[in-house]
Amino acid sequence: MEIFTLLLTILGLCIFEVITSIDNAVINAEVLSGMTKRGRRIFMTWGFLFAVVVVRGLLPLLIIWIANPSLGLIGSLIGTFTNPAIVEESIEKSAPILLMAGGTFLTFLFFSWLFIEPKNFGLRPERFFQRQGAWFFAIVSILLALIVWFSLKINPLMAFGAVIGSTAFFIIHGFKQYAEEKEKELMSSNKSDSSKIAYLEVLDSVFSIDGIIGAFAFTFSVPLIFLGNGLGALILRRLTVSNIERIKRYKYLKNGAMYSIFFLGVIMVLDSFGFHIPEYLSPIVTILTVGFFFYKSKITINEIDKIEGKTNG
Repeated sequence: MEIFTLLLTILGLCIFEVITSIDNAVINAEVLSGMTKRGRRIFMTWGFLFAVVVVRGLLPLLIIWIANPSLGLIGSLIGTFTNPAIVEESIEKSAPILLMAGGTFLTFLFFSWLFIEPKNFGLRPERFFQRQGAWFFAIVSILLALIVWFSLKINPLMAFGAVIGSTAFFIIHGFKQYAEEKEKELMSSNKSDSSKIAYLEVLDSVFSIDGIIGAFAFTFSVPLIFLGNGLGALILRRLTVSNIERIKRYKYLKNGAMYSIFFLGVIMVLDSFGFHIPEYLSPIVTILTVGFFFYKSKITINEIDKIEGKTNG
């Protein structure tokens, strides 16, 4: 991997990690506001180490081990940091299955947001799709059937990967809904700081799965995923305790995250079918997509500030 592509990949991973976790960071900030200064400091140090090492380091490794059981869990761990070429070669053999599972998961996630979830409408068609929410299950069912049909013609295990991806989506989606309710309870609860931090770390693990699965659209290198997602997690923690109110004003960042998820999901599915996808495409698409909605949010903020300025004047 050339140095430019390497840096671009790390930047893309970092941005993707931040943008997909903004919603969770907002809720975390509200929970942290009710904690002591010592509790917030622990969240920023030991909590950060857990989020990076355990969640964003071991979870990608666990996914690779499941996709490549012949490596063994210990072998995957040692090989990843001592001889990545051996691990990556093994991963390449199972890449179509891994990419198909991840691509299906991310695509379903996007359509769930597009059809069902409440949102700030960043593009005109979003309002139309929001009104057609009843079609979500029909759309993803047809999509899954088509993916499985074409996959069976190439490799039955790819079809199995698509089924695993869709199953993972519905399981994790259920856990997410439960986690969201638990986070809301934390805001008004009288739990100790240590209990709140423990809850936040567990919930962070659930909400970080989107970013970890999407990371495989950028690279199969666990050290790169670890570095890019780790930097993103660090930036996000800093924003959580300092500038979260400012970030909340950028109302279309969630749109940028979901369209990035969709594009990465499509890239993973196409890659699994054998289409040649340049290594630089995923980070560039992510940066441009997030940049567009960041700019759109900035324009909206400026317009609001002008109106408020005239009102105050």
